[in-house]
Amino acid sequence: MTETVKDPVLQRFERDVLALTDQLYRAARRYTGNAIDAEDLVQETMMKSYKAFHQFEDGTNVRAWLFRIMTNTWIKAHRRAQCRPAEVLSDELTDAQLHAQLNHTSTGPASAELTALEALGDDEVRDALGALRVEQRLVVYYADVEGLSYQEIADVLDIPKGTVMSRLHRGRRALRGLLADVAADRGYLRQPAA
Repeated sequence: MTETVKDPVLQRFERDVLALTDQLYRAARRYTGNAIDAEDLVQETMMKSYKAFHQFEDGTNVRAWLFRIMTNTWIKAHRRAQCRPAEVLSDELTDAQLHAQLNHTSTGPASAELTALEALGDDEVRDALGALRVEQRLVVYYADVEGLSYQEIADVLDIPKGTVMSRLHRGRRALRGLLADVAADRGYLRQPAA
């Protein structure tokens, strides 16, 4: 009986990447807003990461590398989908009804990042995050929603760690201002001692 020897790259992939599938799926659900598209996004991320895993250096941050692949994959697919005409299965919709259903802003279709934020649950928090500048919004999302470290965010967004720290500080400060009334209404703010 001969025993097959596994490829060391495959062993590293199984050990390091497959263990992060659940985390990727949670982020994909926030990006896509539904389970089926999230599963497709995770599957595509896994395929791309497996194809490129021979280039990945052991000991570097595999989680940030995977999130970067997934983010880029999702943004590319989102932009590609925006260029495609809307597909409708019914002859009964008028052009005006179809146009009203499209998710457009005054400057064009909503960005991939904005669509991901809209998948968050709380309307006030989602609206406040959406009001942030895109650079701050992404950093706050990765830090406070995904729980990535400064270095992981820097790796995902391909920016210096110091830039991550300053954008996160400014983004959180802006969020505090935007959510002050919501926090007071919900009783999160401490009342000054009398």
